[in-house]
Amino acid sequence: MVSKRGMLAIVAVVVVAIIGYVIFGMAGGKQQQAGSKGVQVKVMSPLRQDTPLTLEYAGSVKGKEEVKVQARVSGTIVAKYIKGGQQVTAGQALYKIDDRQYRTSLLKAQAHLAQAQADLNNAIIDLQRDQQLAAAAAISEQTVTTQQAKVNALQGNVNAMAALVQQAQESLDDTVVYAPMSGKLAVDDVATGTFVTAGNTPLVTIGTNNPMLVQFSISETEYLKYVGAAVVPGQALPSKEVRITLSDGSEYPGVGHIVEVDRSMQDNSGSLIVKAEFDNQQGVLIPGMFARAKLVGDTLKDAILVPQRAVQQMLGKSFVMVVGEDGKSVAKSIEVGTKIGSYYIVEKGLDGSEQVVVEGLTSLTEGMPLGITAVTPEEMGFSLTSSN
Repeated sequence: MVSKRGMLAIVAVVVVAIIGYVIFGMAGGKQQQAGSKGVQVKVMSPLRQDTPLTLEYAGSVKGKEEVKVQARVSGTIVAKYIKGGQQVTAGQALYKIDDRQYRTSLLKAQAHLAQAQADLNNAIIDLQRDQQLAAAAAISEQTVTTQQAKVNALQGNVNAMAALVQQAQESLDDTVVYAPMSGKLAVDDVATGTFVTAGNTPLVTIGTNNPMLVQFSISETEYLKYVGAAVVPGQALPSKEVRITLSDGSEYPGVGHIVEVDRSMQDNSGSLIVKAEFDNQQGVLIPGMFARAKLVGDTLKDAILVPQRAVQQMLGKSFVMVVGEDGKSVAKSIEVGTKIGSYYIVEKGLDGSEQVVVEGLTSLTEGMPLGITAVTPEEMGFSLTSSN
């Protein structure tokens, strides 16, 4: 006979079993309902429109002209007329080098010149006297010839002494170091009291700040594909314009133009160095800044574009998931070209009528039923001008 306590235990077990069955049945029903809806994805049709080919490259800002100023004479700096970061003009005095030894050298050279000139004057007087005596047949013609040779030698000595005076004067003048061009000084300026060696010790770096150059490199493949066929002898690259984006993501307001192209590919990278010139009247661009260069080329007619996030890579191949006629996922192999903002240009594989999966790809495989939500590029934040 079952006790009252035992009966209560049996009833409790039955109740728990019934609740579990109900909960399991409800969960199973929800799973079946979710499965019938398919994998939830967002889809959109590829864009199909005329698209300017925009090639983007990492670059850096450089001064158009930059010079490391060095002294032409050796000595100790006794005066400094500038400070680092200062704007200077061509011909402005920058440094003064101790000139005492150069003044002494100039005085010595001038004294030697004066002595040489005196010797020459005496020889000329003797020559004139000999010429008169020879005319009166008082001395031989050989004596006159010998004296003439002496005068010529002394004249050469005077010329040499004059050159030494000029050299000493130039060295004295070079004790003041002047700016070779207008521009802005770097902060690598040396201090007063520094001993500098002629042609060996950089005193300060000076560079122009308007215009500025942005240097970047393009690959051999891109050069051949987008540029090579349109090259005109004597011209740079057939680019309509170059724009740059700075490190904070802002686009520089000015438009640049390519002014320099290297004559050969770089051996270590297989790329071609290119420089574009930008106006910098506001002084925003400074050497060493990062700048992403955008080279705008020709317009590709009726291009097909898909979002970059829709493109998957496997074993070196690219593919997208599209909605099949039966509402299931289908993988389509494609060939992609240039990146344009948030998109890839599709060169092969799509005709533009497909519905491409742009969200929900994490666990999606081919042949799975789909729960479709159509979206627009604006809703997804896709843009032709910036990556997403």
